[in-house]
Amino acid sequence: MSFLAPAAHAQVAPSAAEAARYTGLHAAAHRGDLPLLNKLLSTGAPVNARDAFGRTAVHVATFARQAGVLRALAQAGANLELLENDRYDAVTIAAVADDEATLRLLLSLGASAKLTTSRYDGTALIAAAHLGHVGVVRQLIAAGAPLDHVNNLHWTAVIEAIVLGDGGARHQAVLQALLDAGASTRLTDRAGNTPLALAQARGYPAMVALLEKLAPDPKP
Repeated sequence: MSFLAPAAHAQVAPSAAEAARYTGLHAAAHRGDLPLLNKLLSTGAPVNARDAFGRTAVHVATFARQAGVLRALAQAGANLELLENDRYDAVTIAAVADDEATLRLLLSLGASAKLTTSRYDGTALIAAAHLGHVGVVRQLIAAGAPLDHVNNLHWTAVIEAIVLGDGGARHQAVLQALLDAGASTRLTDRAGNTPLALAQARGYPAMVALLEKLAPDPKP
């Protein structure tokens, strides 16, 4: 059985060359320059302006982990849920980076964990499950992320934790968190394989044990 993994470089952070060319809000966001940011906002700078890759200052500040900038942008009315050219929002950017602090801040500022994002029509939860980011997965579940969203590869977060994980402790913990939250174990991949069958095929006995000990899942 073969598995197609999403490209590891799907997210595109500003390069050093791009960041050096930034002006205005994007420059202030990247550097964490709050005095400049506040001055620009007070003089009417468009808070949702985009760079050549469709990134807003919110995206740039998320990549750069600039918490103060994110708070100021949110207070100024920035849209925290816009997608850049590869269809990533700030929540998914923080989730992929395993940046629990920035994710927690974004969610507290009103960003949604429920958006469909990326070229795979996935979610931040699916991305975090794939990568084994346990703390991020738990935050997203608590924020109401859709547990059973199916992306265009026909995979859920449960399936991605298995087929794109390594079967180790982190992905086991992700799977446990998803199961504890009530994620379906009956939804299958495009070939009709259940999560249990996929874990068995991959030779992941700990995941098999987690799935086998569940009572029959009522979800389709």
